[in-house]
Amino acid sequence: MIAVRAARLDDLPAIEALITRSARELSAGYYTPAQVDALLRYVFGADSQLIRDGTYFVCETDGGVLVAAGGWSRRATLYGGDRMKAAEDPLLDPATEPARIRAYFVDPAWARQGLGRRLFAECLAAARASGFRSLALVATLPGEPLYRALGFALAERFTLDLPDGSVVPVARMTRPADA
Repeated sequence: MIAVRAARLDDLPAIEALITRSARELSAGYYTPAQVDALLRYVFGADSQLIRDGTYFVCETDGGVLVAAGGWSRRATLYGGDRMKAAEDPLLDPATEPARIRAYFVDPAWARQGLGRRLFAECLAAARASGFRSLALVATLPGEPLYRALGFALAERFTLDLPDGSVVPVARMTRPADA
């Protein structure tokens, strides 16, 4: 049985390990190994602010193994972990700005078993309860099919130009909170 619970700061090492496993295996065929390395170095990683805000969740086995993680945010940051942040992360206005769907990662052994959907249901309910009318995210190529299935529409394709010269295609996606 898999339980969904709010992430805790002491989960950070397990979350970081999950992110690495997920990115390396589930990005195969979408990104080159060099692109994945660059994403892990510069973009991917836990965002401890989400954990402190109580808006990041994990899926955990009966044995205490984290097999998926993902969250939402009432803050301006659209993507990226702690290593990307250099400034304050201001709160959004739920009446005029979309909540952010953030940092979904699934252990490859548990992929395509509904864990992303379970995490999203938790996040959607919380964002709605906080008054948000819409949602936004930046999807990696391997994540895009899940978000489409969850009702997100493509708003824009762009690339992340990373410090090592890597160029990584991603997609900004949106959806109404009541869809």
